[in-house]
This record gives sequence, structure tokens and C-alpha cells, in this order.
Amino acid sequence: MKRWVYIVGLLAGLGAALLGGCDDDPDYEAAFRVPGTTQPANFPAMRYTPAMNPPTQATFELGRKLFYDARLSRDGSISCASCHRQAAAFSDGGQALSRGVAGQLGTRNSPALQNLRWKPSFMWDGGAVHIENQPLAPFLNPLEMGTTLPDLLAKLNADADYKQQFAAVYGPGPIESYHLLRALAQFTAALSSSDSRYDKYVRQEPGGTLDAAERRGLALVQSRCASCHATDLFTDETFRNNGLDRSFPRDSGRAHISAVQADVGLFKVPSLRNVALTAPYMHDGRFATLEEVLNHYSQGVQPSPTLDPLLQPATGPLGIPLTAQEQQDIIAFLRTLTDQRFISDPLLAGR
Repeated sequence: MKRWVYIVGLLAGLGAALLGGCDDDPDYEAAFRVPGTTQPANFPAMRYTPAMNPPTQATFELGRKLFYDARLSRDGSISCASCHRQAAAFSDGGQALSRGVAGQLGTRNSPALQNLRWKPSFMWDGGAVHIENQPLAPFLNPLEMGTTLPDLLAKLNADADYKQQFAAVYGPGPIESYHLLRALAQFTAALSSSDSRYDKYVRQEPGGTLDAAERRGLALVQSRCASCHATDLFTDETFRNNGLDRSFPRDSGRAHISAVQADVGLFKVPSLRNVALTAPYMHDGRFATLEEVLNHYSQGVQPSPTLDPLLQPATGPLGIPLTAQEQQDIIAFLRTLTDQRFISDPLLAGR
């Protein structure tokens, strides 16, 4: 779902428990790995390191099971994966707003869950500041999973399989919220995307070739967009008003959390990674295509008291002027940020 999420590392000896037939391969255990535990050479330092929640085969499997289990919602209809699908880079690709329990429509677009180890805060308004607490928001939101912690823990404790799995990891006794959140974080922190064609290009690895249009697009992103979409994470993790509206009566953004007037209309800068897979765009899913997004920045930025200064040049109109060719080149580059390994890794799929 949309709001709060954690980490995972090298898992020795996973063997055939995950992929049938692998027990016949003597090299399988030595080759096995779970994404999200190593530091990509072109990424900044992790904020949430594997040492903060040491991974094991049992905890990773338990976290994955929880992520895909619709029974964790009030009516048994919605799992975390319902709104965060692997094929869409763990976003709800194609849906402006996701539906929760009883078919209720949410109020924000479900963001992609990727590279959570590097995030200082979560959700469009930064309402969660720790990956282990992040899932509480969708669990408790009446428009999303719509449950309560007592009811959720009662379900888990009444399930013999869950009781056995949690006991194997955390010892005997009742399943507590701490156990639930730590286990779920084992899986969500594994959602690491760092193997796109662009990554291969900057790391000078095989398969890392960009054509002329893609290189022009990269140069444009670096010169026009990198103030907000910074580093190879392609976000500076700040909150900004990017000129979507003149006022924000329905959704005040960051101000919903901070209660500060200067934060009205500010939303988290999303990563550009896998952006070709995560349409529609913006916190409310208003733009269906990347072309619409770039057209907004080129000629659709709206004035408001908290509009980001970067979109207010000293001369000329608001926004970032872009020619049609420049927009095409930027989109060509953005498509190089798609990570095929990430969206097809069987270890991240439901079981």
C-alpha cells in the first residue's frame, strides 16, 4: 500500500525452499543472494544497513509471506502487494488511486517501493521516518488495509503456520507488533533496484551502452533536473511544491504532517528509477504519461505561495523550458532507468 516500509541481506543456504529443483545444483547455495544487502558502487551510503536487522532465510521468507498475504487486511481482500506490484516496480502502475478494503478509493497514488534502505522518510508527506514503522500507515488507514493492531496480531496468533514461523525466528511466545514489523522489513528492504542499463553505463559494465539520444537526455537531466532528482538514486528525498495547483484544499502535502503553512503543497520528490513503469504520475496520479509530466514542467507550472524557487526563474515564465526534441531525449534517457532484473527477480515474487 502507500505508506510506511525495511531491509534484507545475503541469505545463506536458501536452497530449494525458494526455487524447486535447486537442491540438485551443488553451486546453488554458494550463488544465492537476496537484493538490497550490498552497496552499489554508484549509490550514496545506506541509511538502513543490513546490520540493523540481520537477515536470515527464515525472516526473509516470513517477510515475503506477510507482504503478499491479503488476510492482513480487515476483510481479507488487500495485501501490501495489491497496490505494490513487482511488474510495475512495486507501484500500482496504471492506477491513479488504489482501492483498499471494501473497494474504497484512496486519496494518493501508490509510490514505487524501491531502494528503501536509502530513505530518511517515507510516503508523499514523510509521515513515517523509519522503515520498520512504515507499514503501520496502510495497516491502520481505513481506506487501505483498514485493520487495527489488536485485530491483526490476533489473526497472526491464531494461525498455526505463522505461530511456527515467528517462533522459529523470534522464539516462543505471542507474536507482537515488533516481530511483525521487523519481519516485514526483511522483505521490503530487499526491494533494491540498481541494475538498469544506466547503472551498467556509469559503472562501465557489459550491457551499459547509451545511444546518442539517451546521452543527450542524461545531460539534460543532469543540467535541468538534478537539483531535485539528485545522485544515482534520482531523488534528494526533499519535499517540494512543483506547481501542480494554485491552492491545495484537498491535500496539503507535507503540511498534513508538519502543520506548517510553508509546507502546504509540498510533496516528496520521487525517484526517477523505473519511472517508465510507474505511470500515472504525481501524488494524485493526474498525469498519464511522461510526455504530460514534461509538458507540465515546460509550460504548465502554476504559481502559489510555496512554489519551489527552482521553478521561478528571474526572467521568463515559470517552470523549466524544454523544446520538443529535449523532451524526447529526456524520455529516451528515463527509459534506461528500467531495471529488468528488479521487476522479474523470482525471489521478490509471491509464493
